[in-house]
Amino acid sequence: MAGAAVTVAAGLGVRAWGGGDFAKYAGDALYTALVCAVVVVVAPRLRTAVAAAVALGFSWAVELLQIVGIPAALQPLLGSTFNAPDLFWYAVGAALCLVVGARGVRSWT
Repeated sequence: MAGAAVTVAAGLGVRAWGGGDFAKYAGDALYTALVCAVVVVVAPRLRTAVAAAVALGFSWAVELLQIVGIPAALQPLLGSTFNAPDLFWYAVGAALCLVVGARGVRSWT
């Protein structure tokens, strides 16, 4: 869980001290990395590639659901506006998970 906490702290730090597109897109990548960390915690026997794919699929699904509308109660957590470049940055976050996993760091979650 330490890695998940570090991911959240990094996301908050980027938003607080970064600005503009960098902060937004770094936050998107870190969001997917956090989802990957949660997947690994819930299913620790999954290979990193599978956990990254699940996280990427979830992130893409949330983004695509924004086209049809996400209920107002969930918008603070899931967002409300579709932005096509986010799809790429979610993939960057999944790639980050693959890199961390390839280095044998399973305890990052």
